Amino acid sequence: MNILVTGGAGYIGSHTCIALLEAGHSVIIADNLCNSKSETVMKIMDIADKEVTFCEIDVTDAEAVDIIFRNYKVDGVIHFAGLKAVGESVDKPLDYYYNNIVSTLVLAKACQEYGVNRFVFSSSATVYGDDKVPFVETMDLLPTTNPYGETKAMSERILTDITNANPDFSVSLLRYFNPVGAHWSGLIGETPNGIPNNLMPYVTQVAKGKLKSLRVFGNDYLTVDGTGVRDYIHVVDLANGHVAALENLTEGVHIYNLGTGKGTSVLELVKAFEEANDIEVPYEIVDRRPGDIASCYADASKAKRELGWEANLDIISMCRDAWRFEKNYTDFVESK
Repeated sequence: MNILVTGGAGYIGSHTCIALLEAGHSVIIADNLCNSKSETVMKIMDIADKEVTFCEIDVTDAEAVDIIFRNYKVDGVIHFAGLKAVGESVDKPLDYYYNNIVSTLVLAKACQEYGVNRFVFSSSATVYGDDKVPFVETMDLLPTTNPYGETKAMSERILTDITNANPDFSVSLLRYFNPVGAHWSGLIGETPNGIPNNLMPYVTQVAKGKLKSLRVFGNDYLTVDGTGVRDYIHVVDLANGHVAALENLTEGVHIYNLGTGKGTSVLELVKAFEEANDIEVPYEIVDRRPGDIASCYADASKAKRELGWEANLDIISMCRDAWRFEKNYTDFVESK
């Protein structure tokens, strides 16, 4: 199949492009490069040893999206493009609502106009709000704790309504948890602009000496050590989950958690990183971050049962691969 991957030069998108190419699919990447780099597209092709089509566009631009659908045969869409920082969404809600909701509307409309009936949406565990863990797909969408989560929940509702009104349309809503790690080659990984919002790239940059110490947001949660607990999943496992969802997509709306089913605290991850890479990560405890919840981890049994997918890579692999990429990427940048 020819798959349009929006945000395909980003962290999760790039790994999914590789997984798609390795599975025999063709890839069209649409990305505005607001939080990614064009060199990643070349690295995707180097790793997979296959060509991809790259379109530098913003998918909130309906005319630019229409040109892609007119010029290329699109068999399915995997929609990653969107702003994604929980804390930033609290400070800039308008940017998040506009970018994340409009992009979904534009793509869904283009799919209807051009008869594209396969749509995989990059959702998030934040749609569950602050509910009991583990999170299960049958839980209701709750008022979330931040605008980022609200945009994901709203997009899910939009796509569900469109599917209910169009029986031929097929949607897979993938609620995934905390992707970390990098491709084993060390060529692609997470490359945030500025100070990272996500934990693992913050850890790797502190380990490298680019940042003085890791800020741990709160140590007074009701968790094993007071720090936030999350379900960390290797980005390669996550990418394979998208391919499984696409290839097993049938008519209707399908919802899947993509996670390991195991919660790991911030300090537990720091310890695992230190053990995996024999390096110290200094940290300091600071106030809680707006929009964060205490614990978040998945019941991922449905994906295993219906898609034949499950996470295989452990936290040590995540830490080793993330560090390998950080060393390779930073050394490349510093040598320029």
